[in-house]
Amino acid sequence: MTTRWLTPEEQRAWRAYIAASRLLEDAIDRQLQQEGGMPHLFYSVLANLSESPDRRLRMTDLAETLKITRSRLTYVVTRLERDGLVRREECDRDKRSSLAVLTDEGTAVLERTAPGHVETVRSTLFDRLTPEQVGQLEEICTGIARGLQRRDEKREGTQDVPWRRRSSPCSGPTPE
Repeated sequence: MTTRWLTPEEQRAWRAYIAASRLLEDAIDRQLQQEGGMPHLFYSVLANLSESPDRRLRMTDLAETLKITRSRLTYVVTRLERDGLVRREECDRDKRSSLAVLTDEGTAVLERTAPGHVETVRSTLFDRLTPEQVGQLEEICTGIARGLQRRDEKREGTQDVPWRRRSSPCSGPTPE
């Protein structure tokens, strides 16, 4: 197989993407550490739970949404649980699964931290783009994500992707 080397334009675009994504993640992490005492991943767990019905999600679904391994999510939830921001509950329908639940204290921390987070995202990313570029950014990122998801779905053994492992639902009607 012949290596398809990047063109000079592609190489510049790739390096610009890497630099920008690392700097953006660093800026977001610094803000969240200063204002919320937590890294971006911890904030993402709280935010996802806050947007879910009853502020709860199955751990496997949360891992898939965040694109992290279940063991990494378990570590994060354990830390958030220790701080009183999240609690775990057993799954009604599948004793192998558990739910992560956002506590009232977790909601309060999220509400205190969210304005600074949004301002950081706005000032480091969106304030630097024109409205047309915002649309282009969305289109580009959506295209990349779709392509990667299709590639994973076509591969044999998609269960090898840690966040794609499925288990049964925790609640709802009993299957017949």
